[in-house]
Amino acid sequence: MPLLKPPCALTLLSAALSCAAWAQVEPAASPPAVDAAAPAETDDDGTPIRQLGVVTVTGSRPTSLPTQIPTTMEGVTRQDIERSVNATDSEDALKYFPSLLVRKRYVGDYNHAILSSRASGTGNSARSAVYADGILLSNFLGNGVGGLSFPPRWGLVTPEEIERVDVMYGPFSAAYPGNSVGAVVDYVTRLPTKFEAHGKVGYVAQPFDLYGTHATYHAKQASLGLGDRAGDWAWWLNVNRTDSEGQPLTFVTRPAGTALLGTGAIPGLDSANKPWLIVGAGTQYHTVQDHLKLKLAYDFSPTVRASYVFGLWRNDADGHVESYLRDTGGSPVYGSGFNVSRERLLHTMHGLSIKSRTRGEWDWEVAASLYDYHRDDKRQSGFSTPLPTPSTLADGSGTGWNTLAFKGTWRPPQAQGRHVVEFGVQQDSYRLRYLTNSVAADYLSDDRGVQASNVQGDTRLRSLWAQDTWQFSERWKTVLGGRMERWDADNGRTDIAALPSPLPPHPARHETDFSPKAALSWQWLPQTLLKASVGRAVRYPTVNELYGATATVDSQFINDPGLRPEKSWTGELSAEQDLGAALARLTLFAEDTRDALYTQNVFDAAANKRIGRVQNVGRIATTGLEAAFNSNGWLLKGLDLWASLTYADSTIKENAGYVNAPGDTIGKRQPNIPRWRATLLASYRWDEHWTTTLGARYSGRQYRTLDNADVNGYAYMGVSKFAVADLRVLYRFDKQWSAAFGIDNLNNYQYWNFHPYPQRSYSLELKFDL
Repeated sequence: MPLLKPPCALTLLSAALSCAAWAQVEPAASPPAVDAAAPAETDDDGTPIRQLGVVTVTGSRPTSLPTQIPTTMEGVTRQDIERSVNATDSEDALKYFPSLLVRKRYVGDYNHAILSSRASGTGNSARSAVYADGILLSNFLGNGVGGLSFPPRWGLVTPEEIERVDVMYGPFSAAYPGNSVGAVVDYVTRLPTKFEAHGKVGYVAQPFDLYGTHATYHAKQASLGLGDRAGDWAWWLNVNRTDSEGQPLTFVTRPAGTALLGTGAIPGLDSANKPWLIVGAGTQYHTVQDHLKLKLAYDFSPTVRASYVFGLWRNDADGHVESYLRDTGGSPVYGSGFNVSRERLLHTMHGLSIKSRTRGEWDWEVAASLYDYHRDDKRQSGFSTPLPTPSTLADGSGTGWNTLAFKGTWRPPQAQGRHVVEFGVQQDSYRLRYLTNSVAADYLSDDRGVQASNVQGDTRLRSLWAQDTWQFSERWKTVLGGRMERWDADNGRTDIAALPSPLPPHPARHETDFSPKAALSWQWLPQTLLKASVGRAVRYPTVNELYGATATVDSQFINDPGLRPEKSWTGELSAEQDLGAALARLTLFAEDTRDALYTQNVFDAAANKRIGRVQNVGRIATTGLEAAFNSNGWLLKGLDLWASLTYADSTIKENAGYVNAPGDTIGKRQPNIPRWRATLLASYRWDEHWTTTLGARYSGRQYRTLDNADVNGYAYMGVSKFAVADLRVLYRFDKQWSAAFGIDNLNNYQYWNFHPYPQRSYSLELKFDL
């Protein structure tokens, strides 16, 4: 993974540092396509050098991230992913980034794969922002999982489309809303300069052995990509199908000592170390997903380009159950808690932008996007003999979001590239519409019956922002910015049929906040860079947190229309050292969050269902240290090495919200934030044909509950530590054909994040590139 040499950082980091940064951006033959605050320099072999913390990006597809800001950014290229990562879904590209974790449970996980960052856990999807070519993929209609789930729409990008992935850590750019407090991820996808054709087929097998389930689950994938450029036109088309069987994700339990109608229950301990009986497995998904992406670009002139993106994602998913109980005749016995489901989803995405690229005094961009739940039906039923009952149909059609943004860039001519002013105006609008009805008998085919609930609401965020980048001397550079935001929430209704009287419509609300940003870099030594960043972020309540009370067969979500915005101050100090063919970084980070927005899930044994309650947590403070190391042939020719090590102390300082007992959460760890996590990836190119990669991922002990009562992480609903190894072997037959064999979770570690993660999984893939 070739490096762009930065002017970087610290003698505090030595070569003995067992940590790691992912690559900067692989050099290409094209001229730089991203603004730089300082004139680009080159080393002896012509490779561009990054100066004063500016990320220099080469190639025809620039990142949408603000490369001017001297803060922590990491990136990985298409070549790195193909060579080193067993990537079946787009989120797999983030697998070895420092301090990042995606809660992916199986191939094609579409409703729980939430991104975690330094101080934001896997229950807080609204605290990170994921984009593809600048188009929003994060689902800010809600936060986390519960009655409804809100992970980023990973399915709108396939691994074969990815040209590069870039990550900015923290809310240090005024160009992004407060949801960027954890991280901003941008997938840069392909736009060819000549005719291209790509095909890939893949297969994954996961032997799974847990409790009373002993089976092998399979996933199959096929993908085709075509693209070309002719004159002023460029186009790209990608189609993909995923047919995947996941392992069981939930388990049906009974309190210890319960009289059962059959035999075969498995005794165990729950997450609080209390004895219980596991009587069956559920939520074993079979999902078939189709993806289509069309990208068009037209150059009106050498400096003005229009781009259009259309994405379609279709998903047919069935959730199955398995009882461990058997009657005297050996037949399975079902009862309450065994729930089957069928989902039929069709989502579409549109993105349109017009952008100037003069690199002169003025540049501008206008961009708009639309994400629409064209169809979103979930049928769910309790499963018993002889008929499944009761049943519900949740319909989310009409839900979605749209964005509109204008951005301008001014480079004062007299500054000779050392002064850049960026500014913009944005509006992001979110619309939630969920209607739930009972279904009389056959949950698969019967029409909707009596209305059970009707939830709706809208939010809008209007923003005005600016940031000024100024290299005021050869060794110093500063970025100052600010973001003014007005948030509105209206049209809120929460109609629940089970209530004795209907609730009135929720009153409209609005909030206005200003978030300052600042960054500074100092070229201390020719190869050593010091950087400091600070930023405020305001994360407003999502529509679902405000209005989205839901009730299904096995879960319930309780909303709060009076939630306060979450307000965070985040800062980091970094030192980077350029070691030639290696880059070392050490970052001290801190975050202080007031009125943290949290959905806390508890299990109501009497109702036999999970209850999610959203609330403000008074204050959470996090401090930590992140070390990263990235080398390309530095230790041994042909060996690429990336490693990272993160320590985080994240503690609840104040909480007057919903608790089991007064004060029981004070001093406890923030859920889903481990003290320690680490990654290691070593890739060795034996020759022009063979590459072998060994990876390792570690995460320390975590808790799921605010009071840290879930002391047993190795149980259903618990969150465990883990240490897993991954293997990938790539063989290139020639320039067109390649094949790969991989094993994820090589050591077959059984670990949990409420649901069980995959056990040892074997993958095969065959790829053609023209």
